[in-house]
Amino acid sequence: MNSQSSWKTPLTLVALVFPALAALPSEAPAGPSGYQRIATLPLGGLGGWDYLTLDSATRRLFISRETRVIVLDIDRAKVVGEIPDTLGVHGIALAPELGRGFTSNGRSASVTIFDLKTLNVIGSVKTGEGPDAIVYDPKTGRVLTMNGRSQSATLIDAASGEVTATLALGGKPEFAVADGKGRIFVNLEDQSAELEIDPVAPGIVHRWPLAPCTEPSGLAIDREHRRLFAGCHNRMMAVIDADSGEVIATPAIGAGVDANAFDPEAQLAFSSNGEGTLTIVHEDSPGDFRVIENVETKRGARTMALDEKTHNVYLVTAEFGPTPPPTNETPRPRPPILADSFVVLVYGVKASP
Repeated sequence: MNSQSSWKTPLTLVALVFPALAALPSEAPAGPSGYQRIATLPLGGLGGWDYLTLDSATRRLFISRETRVIVLDIDRAKVVGEIPDTLGVHGIALAPELGRGFTSNGRSASVTIFDLKTLNVIGSVKTGEGPDAIVYDPKTGRVLTMNGRSQSATLIDAASGEVTATLALGGKPEFAVADGKGRIFVNLEDQSAELEIDPVAPGIVHRWPLAPCTEPSGLAIDREHRRLFAGCHNRMMAVIDADSGEVIATPAIGAGVDANAFDPEAQLAFSSNGEGTLTIVHEDSPGDFRVIENVETKRGARTMALDEKTHNVYLVTAEFGPTPPPTNETPRPRPPILADSFVVLVYGVKASP
């Protein structure tokens, strides 16, 4: 997953206890989906961002911020702590039954292991180069990092913290999900392919082409109906049969997708798009998918997390300055992030008065 920063912004020191954040009111009425912005939580601070991970049970949202992970109590709209020294952090995986969390640190090619209750760092593990997505599979007790630069996966025993294997993937991995039955699915962005991985053997069980999808990024799963939802950069959501690998639907989404989510109770699939939209797709049946709405969000809000308890969607973004001209060193420059403009955006369906 592509972060909103090149990892060059210096570390901002943050205290371990923070005051409650001001929640700004919604700015637009709800459309056909019922989803609208219900809160804006200004966090400020320096640094880019990438994945969000939400623990619905403990009501905590874990936000990667370049050199640290910020932990937000979503019910109190209050930052309650951080996991420091996670250089180039991309993703956060949680193992609640072990009381442990894991971060993938792209710049240091490592995983930080932390205590879920205290947020104290327990240890670290070396990985392949450029760990990006990270996923925990409770069925096998394995944590897997998807290493973009080395095109591999590092497999870690979650209980012991020891590396059990390194698996060559034959392409650049992006997001990954566990199916709850001992299999991991991962997008290969540069190959426009989907892998099914057995983390115990370990090995690649299947490699499926995702045409007409190109450059798949985000990935979500409907575990009951065995459907995968891959966000593709040619503005479609590839719905994939997790048993056969067949692409069975390609509903249209916005531009610049970087994350997907699935709400099993509401039967809704979400795509967060960097252009500033949230695409909402309803699963009418396991073979029929319908775009309900493209909800307006904000430019750069391309990563998200879903709270399955409230059905709220959390996105993050900031304000940007003008894009600098390209140079030989930076042929594709990104616009600078304006200081202290980082926010959490909360979208949900308001209860009737």
